[in-house]
Amino acid sequence: MARTVIKLGSAIVATDEGELRDELLARICAAVAAARAGGDEVAIVTSGAIARGTRVLGLTARPTAIEELQAASAVGQGRLYRVYDELLAEHGAVAAQVLLTFSDVSARASYLNARQTLGKLLDWGTVPVINENDTTATDEISFGDNDFLAAQVAILIAADRLILLTNTDGLYSADPRTNPTATLVEHVEDFAALDALEITQTTSAHGSGGMRSKVVAADMATAAGIETVICNGAREGVLARVLAGGREGTLFAAREQRYSSFKLWLRYAKPSRGTIVIDAGAARALREGGTSLLPVGVVEVRGSFEQGDAVDVVEGERLIGKGICNYSAVDLQRAAGRHSAAVREVLPRATEEAVHRDYFVLA
Repeated sequence: MARTVIKLGSAIVATDEGELRDELLARICAAVAAARAGGDEVAIVTSGAIARGTRVLGLTARPTAIEELQAASAVGQGRLYRVYDELLAEHGAVAAQVLLTFSDVSARASYLNARQTLGKLLDWGTVPVINENDTTATDEISFGDNDFLAAQVAILIAADRLILLTNTDGLYSADPRTNPTATLVEHVEDFAALDALEITQTTSAHGSGGMRSKVVAADMATAAGIETVICNGAREGVLARVLAGGREGTLFAAREQRYSSFKLWLRYAKPSRGTIVIDAGAARALREGGTSLLPVGVVEVRGSFEQGDAVDVVEGERLIGKGICNYSAVDLQRAAGRHSAAVREVLPRATEEAVHRDYFVLA
């Protein structure tokens, strides 16, 4: 049995005019239902609510103002889900609508609650159909695009595989629409090697991600030990072949070095509220010794944050990692550069560590 998250981009769900691709969605839902019937657990992350709402409202183009995008999503989301519900039901599968916001995963308690709910839906044999709750999300608290959401869901439910369905055959060495010499990258193990590629952010008329966001999603998922595939969802039978273990598009291998669920949440879901600048000795201890960060190694505190907030830890301008701070910004400014005994003199109730090693993840 495998647990898989399948993400459908806007170009797969709808045309540039906002019309749903009914036949394509029917094929995808048939493949999902077949996998479910075969014992696999499958969740769908779908884009397309705004595109659907834009079409229903008769708008000539995708809106740009946040309130217009939210209103279009409100019109389109129910109609979009109904299509999945009906198509899956035709093959005996039960759909479950789930709408998430960034706040649902950035707070640890709601993150764990979302995990439990999605886990129960999968245990019950349903197919969760997940989208961002665009109607209430804002630019400051949104996933930005559903590639990021799909990676978060895959990490959340400890999936074995993430499949990103798009309108291209996979990751290319350059944009194949403008560079005739571009070649398909079939397998990726070293993300550092991708720096040499021309990875674009070009999207469809209703999309918001592009190939770069898919590579970032793959980076996130593979760090959690989740194999990721980017492939052309419009090709006949492509999803069924990938679900059966066939090779399509670009495969990103799961990485051997994996992080705990907590540290994955800290790295990718909890937003940083400030920055701690540390000296070279503290940076070396964090990178090589796996130690906690003590106030004595802090040389500067940037931003306004409270105890329990996540902060970026940097040496100069180089990001070392991210952690949960045991001090507020005001208190850490008072403690910075002091040894433990001196810290207790100015902050008697302060803990010894500014950031404990159990609550820190390297960049």
